[in-house]
Amino acid sequence: MGMSEELAGVDAIGQAALVRAGEVSAAELTEAAIARIEAVDGRLNTVIHRRFDKARREVADGLPDGPFHGVPILLKDLGCEMAGEPSHSGNRLLRDLGHRATEDAELTRSIGRAGFAILGRTNVPEFGLVNTTEPVAYGPARNPWDTGRSTGGSSGGSAAAVAAGLVPIAQASDGGGSIRMPASNCGLFGLKPSRGRISPAPGGDNMEGHTTLGFVSRSVRDTAAALDLAAGYRAGDSTVAPHRPDSYLALAAADPEPLRVGLMDVPDVNGFPVDADVNAVVREAAGLLSDLGHRVEVSHPEAMTDPEFLDRWLHLLSPTVTAMFEDLEALAGRPLERGDAEEMAWWWRDRGAEIGAARHIANQDWRDRFRRRMASWWADGGFDVLLSPVLPTPATPLGYFDGEEGLRRSIRILCFTPQFNMVGQPAASVPFGFSGDGLPVGVQLAAAYGREDVLIRLAAQIERARPWARRRPAIFAG
Repeated sequence: MGMSEELAGVDAIGQAALVRAGEVSAAELTEAAIARIEAVDGRLNTVIHRRFDKARREVADGLPDGPFHGVPILLKDLGCEMAGEPSHSGNRLLRDLGHRATEDAELTRSIGRAGFAILGRTNVPEFGLVNTTEPVAYGPARNPWDTGRSTGGSSGGSAAAVAAGLVPIAQASDGGGSIRMPASNCGLFGLKPSRGRISPAPGGDNMEGHTTLGFVSRSVRDTAAALDLAAGYRAGDSTVAPHRPDSYLALAAADPEPLRVGLMDVPDVNGFPVDADVNAVVREAAGLLSDLGHRVEVSHPEAMTDPEFLDRWLHLLSPTVTAMFEDLEALAGRPLERGDAEEMAWWWRDRGAEIGAARHIANQDWRDRFRRRMASWWADGGFDVLLSPVLPTPATPLGYFDGEEGLRRSIRILCFTPQFNMVGQPAASVPFGFSGDGLPVGVQLAAAYGREDVLIRLAAQIERARPWARRRPAIFAG
């Protein structure tokens, strides 16, 4: 086995340690990751913009001496802009215009200061509007566990790349489950931080504040260390999350005190059935938590299954898509034509165009009441963590969200994740089990606002009790 294959199974902290010990150089890490991408990604289609030669030059010139010095990483091609690099958001018009970012996002700068070698940008669904990564502009990303299955979305390219061992960690983001759902589908750890934990600068509070930046990784400690470098206020941020410890990484090394955990065990959510395999994995996770000394009770916030929720969520977010279309028209210098965006985006755009200002304010008021209803389960009910499915099904077949029926499914399948985007609370997908046909199934852990520390310590405890890093998909670069 060559160096490239050997490194495929080493997490980001492990790779950085090898560089510090002089056992491997930053250039060797970079070349090994490039070799893995070139050897494997033709079957997965995860890295759509490659900047290999630029990364080589940056490594040769000397990367910053940060905690991840020399470790290869990929950025998601939706937000987290990098000056001079393509920024297409999975859209044909932006692709055809050759659109490129004019400045770095603050998170891109943080990643650079940490010493990462940025190798490229990953595949996304158009504008991140669906839970699968199958954009017309770039073609589908494929799940390394089963290439006929979805990676999830919208961080599907990032998740598949990490799961296949191309890089140890990748940047991701989450507006309705877009970190957690791909993490579940691909067998990774994915944490959606609290609103305001990672600055969205230089942009604003994307999608009504629902979108949060983050990472997907194969180890809890990698995400914890990445959160350490990414978290923090930037001038002009409208929200700053509380309860930041000195080091999330240090917390990952210690078990939490016994926690009170609510188990969400439901056969369906407003008529959308939860797969029996998924619920079986969640119950198994509840059993492990009980064995580890935590108090597990069947309970969840009643707001989680509010039948109004998905309509309100859609009505809150769709005007932002309408406004985005106006920005695209300004960029193109002409009215948009039907072929400039996919039907999913037009559907969202049209919904948003129907919502007047007064109705939008009413939806914001509903959101604020919903946030308090959700938070009361933690604050008044005395719970520390909610355990639930991430998705009601394992990874769906490619094409599952095509057409009118697929569009309806794309909304109704969001049973467990977007609630935490609306309220801003942290939530994570933790790898735990498999479906009957061998697909990964993650479980969701959610905590009170600002309490990523609880999730990181509990997820790390689960990782020690039920290690997942040695599990390998059918397509793996090692």
